[in-house]
Amino acid sequence: MTLTMTIDEAYRTKERGSWMSGIRRRTLMRKGGLAASAATLFAAAKPNDASAEAQTESVFHVFLFQWKPATSAVEKERAAKEIVALQGQIPGLLQTHVGPNISPRGKGYTFGGIMQFKDKASLDAYPQHSAHQALLAWLVRLIDAIELDLCTR
Repeated sequence: MTLTMTIDEAYRTKERGSWMSGIRRRTLMRKGGLAASAATLFAAAKPNDASAEAQTESVFHVFLFQWKPATSAVEKERAAKEIVALQGQIPGLLQTHVGPNISPRGKGYTFGGIMQFKDKASLDAYPQHSAHQALLAWLVRLIDAIELDLCTR
């Protein structure tokens, strides 16, 4: 089974109502990596009718880490747990998914995640939130990171 699809294909599949013949987001994340997870979230966030589409946007924060060589497995696990724990602490953070990058094209980025926010204002407030700042206080020295913020309609 091939788990590669464009975001447009994911939308069309969802609109037909079959949503990839019952494949669940967790299965896509495990077997398809971050890109498949992102496609799943984008498709799930896409409204079904044109009037809702004109009013609804989805906001995503995507991040990838290259761990520095001295980073221990315990520190990596702590990072994963604390990132997931931000949900419930950060206002407007709707979904959080983290995990190892399983793509052979990862260019050294071995861990990543995607977060869905209620709106751009929630995303804009996230970097300054005290829980995020507490995470960064110990994590920044362990990583080289790439971050993307996406707004979809």
